[in-house]
Amino acid sequence: MYRALLRAQVRAQASYRASFALDLASNVIFLGADLLTVLVLFHQVPALAGFTLAESLLVFGLAALGFALADLAVGNIERMKQHVRTGLLDAVLIRPLGVLSQLLVLDLGVRRVGRVITSTAVLAVAAYQAGVRPTPANLLLLVVTPLAGAVFFGSVFVATATVAFWWVESGELSAALTYGGRDFTSYPMTVYGGWFRHLMAFGLGFGLVAYYPALILLGRPDPIGAPAWLGWCGPLLALAAAALAALVWRTGVRHYRSTGS
Repeated sequence: MYRALLRAQVRAQASYRASFALDLASNVIFLGADLLTVLVLFHQVPALAGFTLAESLLVFGLAALGFALADLAVGNIERMKQHVRTGLLDAVLIRPLGVLSQLLVLDLGVRRVGRVITSTAVLAVAAYQAGVRPTPANLLLLVVTPLAGAVFFGSVFVATATVAFWWVESGELSAALTYGGRDFTSYPMTVYGGWFRHLMAFGLGFGLVAYYPALILLGRPDPIGAPAWLGWCGPLLALAAAALAALVWRTGVRHYRSTGS
């Protein structure tokens, strides 16, 4: 049944070909704008916090691909506040299917696949330009890191969207952690400082999404002195985030009492 719903969504979005093509192009342009920001910075400076352009693009590519995969799979859950306000969630709850999976396939953003393809290309070019050695360990890390990042970002999407069960106008909180986390992971962590770096990188775990795996791929130590094995902890972080997001989601569903309208 989920496959049927998914196929229906894909057919519906692709039926208007010009609109679908424009949506695909716009998502590529949005990623291009983020990439342009990095390129503009390096037009002014030869290195950013000790990282060259190729090294910074490797961090950017790992983070961008992980976020793009999460946005493709679960990004539409950020519309949770509209589902609660309009009563759509009530209709979903009475169906004999999983609530979260229904919401995800009801409005799958197929147009975001363009961002996934572009992010993959950026990562491949960045890895080549940065001189990443094609060893089995590095190739495994290049595959696992974006997948773990996708699970982590997807968990953040779900956990923050669940706040709408109690606080309908929770969109700013969700955006601050999802898109704010994406922006944080797009640059070498050494550009940040003080309590903000410790909170985002270690307190919330965003430092393990791209920065520490990139250090292993580049074969360089962490300038702030963290151990190298942190670069392999992305999957563990993703599993912990997914478990926490599932707990928050189940709690929200159990305590939901409808909109009353």
